[in-house]
Amino acid sequence: MSEDRFHDRYRIPSARAQWHNYDGGEYFVTVCTRNREHYFGEIAGGEMHLSEMGTVADKCMRNIHNHFPHVDVPSYVIMPNHVHAIIVIGTTNLERPTVETQNFASLQSSQQSESSQKFGPQRRNLASVVRGYKIGVTKFSRQIGIPFAWQARFYDHIIRNQDEMDRIVRYIGNNVAKWELDELNR
Repeated sequence: MSEDRFHDRYRIPSARAQWHNYDGGEYFVTVCTRNREHYFGEIAGGEMHLSEMGTVADKCMRNIHNHFPHVDVPSYVIMPNHVHAIIVIGTTNLERPTVETQNFASLQSSQQSESSQKFGPQRRNLASVVRGYKIGVTKFSRQIGIPFAWQARFYDHIIRNQDEMDRIVRYIGNNVAKWELDELNR
């Protein structure tokens, strides 16, 4: 079997930085719905009006710290078909922004202890935080019969300094107002 295939499927190379382990730091994350469908509401009059699914996505984002005590989400925005968030894992040297967020299903908490996991403390990295968030929103959608799905992967950017943090906070804060220009608006 070729290295480019696994279980007769092509492998997609990881977009993650090979030099970083993602178990601490500050990240700008974007998670999209499958096919960029508008599940979370609509923007009208320069304001985001959350649907029932949007309200759940918002609540799950605000509850991340309850399920991952080592994680903070100081800034985020729920858009019609995606979510932008700053996710801070562990301690940080950057100032945490104070940003007004919007208007919520609870994330699944792991039944398995970190010490019993085969591959170590997987709850302490960015992928596990995003996976937990996606599971929480998806679980609620199934409970109420909405055929919701996420895009398979997510985008992340490691925030390296305070200037980047400030720029990203402004971007998140202005995202609703700039929806007409957004490449995810289709």
